[in-house]
Amino acid sequence: MQALAHVFGHQTHHRGQTHALLTRLTGDALAPDLPAPDLIDPLREPTDMSAQKTWWAEDFIPGLTFETPGFTMTEAAIINYAMMYDPQPFHTDVTAAEASIYGGLIASGFHTLSTAFRLWQGMGIINPASQGAPGMDELVWKAPVRPGDTIRGVVKVTSQRMSESRPTLGIIGWRTEVFNQRDELVMSFAGPAMYLRRPENRGA
Repeated sequence: MQALAHVFGHQTHHRGQTHALLTRLTGDALAPDLPAPDLIDPLREPTDMSAQKTWWAEDFIPGLTFETPGFTMTEAAIINYAMMYDPQPFHTDVTAAEASIYGGLIASGFHTLSTAFRLWQGMGIINPASQGAPGMDELVWKAPVRPGDTIRGVVKVTSQRMSESRPTLGIIGWRTEVFNQRDELVMSFAGPAMYLRRPENRGA
């Protein structure tokens, strides 16, 4: 998640360095009065759940559901992410956004997606078993995410099968729904992911 490395990077970055980076990447300098970027990882430490067990492919039973902590999206983070990765005016310019169909600044959908995945990853459940994913079957943005909104994910296992061609892996189907602080559905995404099986079940 290269995007998160910039948006949620280390607090040792300085405002001037970040402004210079954005200028180099986008060709646009930040406004002098723009708030300092939010450089805060949504989850610096895994939750207690990660310490309870190591989760392997066999453990992700269909119907199993997890809920992530919440994270509040700020105006500065929304603008900074969009300037680097999705520089549409309703993501980067407060005045232009007010004149748009959204009536105000909204987060890039990719920013919402990245943040939701970071919250899920930060729970410490999918590692060390996660081996990536071949893609997504569904990605839907249901409602805009605005500055001050706090988003959280509800992650559900939808399917489980063990790979016949690669006995070290299981294929787990996931569906994630992302809600704001008013319990409004703002985004959903779904697809398969690959996880290592338990060591004793991996074959020769």
